[in-house]
Amino acid sequence: MISSRAVEAIEASDTDELVRVVDSYCASRSWELLVELRHRCREAVGRGKQLWGVEEHIRYRLALEAPPAWAGPVVSEGRARFTPGPLAEVAASTKTWAEIRPHLEPGPERETFAAERVVRGEAGVDPIPDLPARLEAWEPRYPVATYKPDKVEAPSPPLPEPQPTALPPEVTRISDPASEGALSDLVQPWVEESNGRCDTASVEGDAAAAIRALGFRRARMTPLSPQTALAWMGWAGASGGAHGRRRGAAAGRYGAWWVLASLADLDWPARADEVGRAVQRIRWFWFDDGSPGTGWQLRLAIEDPETGLAWSVAAVDAAE
Repeated sequence: MISSRAVEAIEASDTDELVRVVDSYCASRSWELLVELRHRCREAVGRGKQLWGVEEHIRYRLALEAPPAWAGPVVSEGRARFTPGPLAEVAASTKTWAEIRPHLEPGPERETFAAERVVRGEAGVDPIPDLPARLEAWEPRYPVATYKPDKVEAPSPPLPEPQPTALPPEVTRISDPASEGALSDLVQPWVEESNGRCDTASVEGDAAAAIRALGFRRARMTPLSPQTALAWMGWAGASGGAHGRRRGAAAGRYGAWWVLASLADLDWPARADEVGRAVQRIRWFWFDDGSPGTGWQLRLAIEDPETGLAWSVAAVDAAE
């Protein structure tokens, strides 16, 4: 049974004290007491106590720190609104597919957990929707988050070092809503849930023309390997930006594949061999205008020498 200290904190709606109780139960690996505390907090919410945040924090800690038999059920419950990231990703950061599989109910959370383990390089998971249940040889090791009891750390790939480049004085923009939509979808939470902005362009021409189409009059750029470009798209697609909700590394990988399929005009779900050929054929560049970069950013210029088309995306977000 939970301590009198915990009961008194519930009745007083003392969230700070309850978090300290949660910390102590996690430290002593008292998972039964933690689950009981969660049920008590949920019951108190029904009586008007403002403890929903503590109840969700307990779900998060169980997913992150508890053994699979305790973590699996809280992941299977579905979305948590106020945790630092999706609980399937949280649990996948500390547990393997083989460990948690018997404790996950069939459904979208189970599929997401499997997809998160694929991003981390695990093989032998159940099939996942639309994408291969393994990393292809041409894919990078996508950036993944490190979850801690009170925060998530999800740094971007290292920023490239672009060099000054000449931009054309005029460009011919074209309409390609599918490709531009796929690029902007990578950073949707930055724009819709935070302070971000995203601009995209499609042109006949090369990467420099695509940058000019965004309104830049001067720019710096540098080539990226396909793996580096995928890593950047995967990181952006996983991130919530400064204030948006994180979508997870599996969503980032999905978003990167969706961009590739859109640029190469492939049917969806796209075949891995076709996507692999497209990612090697397409040329990737990072660009900026020379101004200091701050916060979250994604600045890609992309050209396809086979079609003579090019695209660009410039997305930024900041804490304030």
